[in-house]
Formats: sequence, structure tokens, C-alpha cells
Amino acid sequence: MAPNTHPDATFASLYAQLRTHPKPLLLPARPLDDSLSHQISHLLVHPTLEAALHLLNHDLPSAHFLVRHMQAAPKHEGMYLHGILHRIEGDYENARAWYSDVSESDVFTSIWGEGAVGLDKAKDFIQRVQDFKSGQQDEGTRGELEKESMLEIEKVVEFCREKFGTEKWEDASGAWKQPTEGKVKDMKEDMLTGDKGLRKF
Repeated sequence: MAPNTHPDATFASLYAQLRTHPKPLLLPARPLDDSLSHQISHLLVHPTLEAALHLLNHDLPSAHFLVRHMQAAPKHEGMYLHGILHRIEGDYENARAWYSDVSESDVFTSIWGEGAVGLDKAKDFIQRVQDFKSGQQDEGTRGELEKESMLEIEKVVEFCREKFGTEKWEDASGAWKQPTEGKVKDMKEDMLTGDKGLRKF
């Protein structure tokens, strides 16, 4: 068998494996396991689920490549994962902005609750992570924050698994939201459309 190819890997098996690894909280130096990044990509599951698995593997570049495809409504799940990614990498203002953008969506309210109260709870969590990173909270709070971070991602995964299933999406072009007209759209089309790579975007 060629290196880094695991034909028996399934979404369930990789997800179970990743949940035993260190929990994503702060910006990682590198992915936990490069071979897992390869396996995750070859599952060809819905891009939101793939992005979430990459986050659990601390592979922020791979996750970011996917969530960039889902930057506007109604792709709230991808937008929310974009916020989580920015929370992990330490870009807290961007994280708050993405959380605010999806605060009325089903995926967000299923985790944090509805209205201003739910958004305030989510932003309070972001603030506590930011305070920990800046040294305003002692190291003893890391474990609790890691658990909360993991629980948030797990709940997004369960929501997306229920909504999209775990079958292959070899043509993922229907899963991302095309940006608005203009230079950004043209640039993204050059980068993202066509049949290059594992599947079509």
C-alpha cells in the first residue's frame, strides 16, 4: 500500500481518532498528523465536515481553504466554522464578526441559544480564550477552555452530519457560496472552479 493511503478510513473512524488527540484551542505550530490531513481530504465528505476534521487535526490552512468557499448566507455552517478557525488562530475580532454574522442561524442557535443572550455567551467564550492567551487567566483554566472548544466543534459536526450526511460529495460546487461581483469574485473563480484537485469546487 502506498504511503498515507488508507482505503478503510471512514468519517466515523477518523472523527473518533481525532477526538482522542489534543483539543484545538490556540494557534498550532503545525498539523498534528500530516497523514491524517491526506486521509481527511480523500473522504470527500461535505466541505463543512471536512473543514471540521481539519480543525481537529490542527490543520488550519486546509480548513481555511474550504471555509473560504462558504463566506455568505445561506452557508451558515461554513461561516460559523470560519469563525471558529479565527478563534483558534487568535484573530479574535474576526471570530466575533463571523459569530455575529451567523448568530441567527440554526447551527449557531442550536449550540449557544437564540438572540442576544446566545451571542453574548459565545462572545464571552471568545473573550475568555483571548484572556487566557494574553496571560490574564492562569494555566489552570486551559483544560476547561479546551473542553469548551472541543464541545463547540463537536456540536457543529453533529449538526452538519445530521444535515448533510457523510456520503461522498465528489462535486462540491453546490456546497459553497459564490462571492459578490467584482475583483474578488474573479480571483476566487480563477482559484476555485474547474476540475483540478480531488473534486470540483
